[in-house]
Amino acid sequence: MLFKDRRSAGQVLARELAAYANRPDVLVLGLPRGGVPVAFEVAEALNAPLDILVVRKLGVPDQEELAMGAIASGGVRIVNEYIINLLKISDEVIARVAVQEERELERRERLYRRNRPLRDLQGCTVILVDDGLATGATMWAAVVAVRKQQPSQIVIAVPVAAPETCHELEAEVDKIVCISTPSSFQSVGIWYEDFPQTTDEEVRYLLAKAAKNGEPVSLGM
Repeated sequence: MLFKDRRSAGQVLARELAAYANRPDVLVLGLPRGGVPVAFEVAEALNAPLDILVVRKLGVPDQEELAMGAIASGGVRIVNEYIINLLKISDEVIARVAVQEERELERRERLYRRNRPLRDLQGCTVILVDDGLATGATMWAAVVAVRKQQPSQIVIAVPVAAPETCHELEAEVDKIVCISTPSSFQSVGIWYEDFPQTTDEEVRYLLAKAAKNGEPVSLGM
C-alpha cells in the first residue's frame, strides 16, 4: 500500500482506530518529527487531544540509519544488544552517541514544550503514533517512557511497518495497528509518494492548531 503523504496516511490510520473516538480517556502522542503530521490527523478524527513524546534514535556511527538503541523523554534509554554485540560497539561509543542525541532531545523539548505544565498519563489510553516503523527502536523507547506513568492502555498505531518489528512490538502493548506490513519493507519513506522531512515549525504549528486557544498542552514523562 502506497500512501500519498503523512496527512493521508493519518486519515487512513484514523479509520482503523474509530473505536477510540470521543472517549475522554484517550490521548494521542505523536513521535516527532515525522509522526506528528500523522498523529494530528488521528487526533482530529478521534476528537482526542494531541501531544508529543520526544524520542531519538541512537544510530551506529557511520551507519546512522541503523539503530543500536534509542532514548526518550524522562531519561529512558534502550539498547539493541544484538547490534551492539554483532558490530562490537564499545560502551564509550554508545555513551558518546547518547550524549549527542540527548542534546537534540533537550533542544526539541524546549522548542516544542516551551515550559508547559506536565500531564499525568496514569489511567489514560495512550495512542502512540509514528509515520512508520523500521527497526522500531524509537517506538520501543516511547513505550517504556509511557509505561512508567501507568496508563490503562498503550496502543501503537502506524501506517506502515516492517513485519517483524510489528510482530515484536505486539507483545509489548495492549494493541498495535499497522496498516501495511510489506515483506519487502526496505524503509519507511518508499511507501509514501511524498515524504519530505518534517520541520520543527510544522510540529509547533500542528500542536498549536490541535490545542485549545492555539496553545499546545505539553506532557512530561
